[in-house]
Amino acid sequence: MGKISRKVDILHAASKVVSEKGIFNLTLDATAKEAGISKGGLLYHYPSKEALVQGMVEHLANNYREKISNNAESDPVDKGKWVRAYVDVTFNQAYQNKDMHYGLLAAKAVSSNSLDPIRELYSDWQYKIEDDGIDPIKATIIRLATDGIWLSELFDIYHIEKDKKKAVYEKLREWANE
Repeated sequence: MGKISRKVDILHAASKVVSEKGIFNLTLDATAKEAGISKGGLLYHYPSKEALVQGMVEHLANNYREKISNNAESDPVDKGKWVRAYVDVTFNQAYQNKDMHYGLLAAKAVSSNSLDPIRELYSDWQYKIEDDGIDPIKATIIRLATDGIWLSELFDIYHIEKDKKKAVYEKLREWANE
């Protein structure tokens, strides 16, 4: 197993700890145990809890950056391509391991700066969405609606029924094409 995949395995283990046991039970010991490695092995890759959480956030941010960018670049219609890419990835191509999103919750608990990679990403996306050839306010509303569904599910506040979620997705896509 390569260094990169070992690091990702550790990030998945950390996110599973947060998902199953809560943010405040995320420790280096618990993560090492979940990953099936020694604490020393974990410390080799992530020398502190802050570094581990930062790794979770950066990994998630890079994954979404790549997916949204690839979708936008492969969209044959220039107008609205960033909005459509954002909606498509958030609704249909989210990070495979849903637990990884809990890294964002851990980051907020550990340190405000830990969320900087996501903040920078959102700032970049917002600029691209507003400069996408459709009304910038409409584009922002589409992004916010998309985020609202994602966040309500992340926080386990409300899971919109499957058919309604599909209808919302289709309506947001329709608006991104107008």
